[in-house]
Amino acid sequence: MTPIVTMRLIFVYISIIVETSYSPDHPMKKSEQPAVARFARMLAAMGTEPRLRIVRLLLAAHPEGMVVGEIAAELEMANSTLSHHLDKLRNEGLITVQREGTFLRYAADTSGLEQLLGFLYAECCTRNKAVEPKRVVCCG
Repeated sequence: MTPIVTMRLIFVYISIIVETSYSPDHPMKKSEQPAVARFARMLAAMGTEPRLRIVRLLLAAHPEGMVVGEIAAELEMANSTLSHHLDKLRNEGLITVQREGTFLRYAADTSGLEQLLGFLYAECCTRNKAVEPKRVVCCG
């Protein structure tokens, strides 16, 4: 299964969680609403191929990260387009940015990604056993 297909399946799954959480049969606790909304925004931010490629690239470069020029060269993406995607990912807590002189260094925000993965894992693998935990493996 390709990473894009995997992410689309995750989007479908999170949509089901959000929809059923708001139904009268499965009311969502008010305390859960902000977290679910935040995770939905994070998934939406990774919902385009360029952004998912950026996240994967920055995870591969973890913990050092990469400067904008390196990311642009690796992904063969125009700086203006890249800037738009980086802003969206940063705003949703998926990547961080640090100024180094005249350069901007981006890195995967592992704490944000860890929270997102923890939420998905809890929903699919522990709470309702939709997926057996031992079947959760890294995609290649």
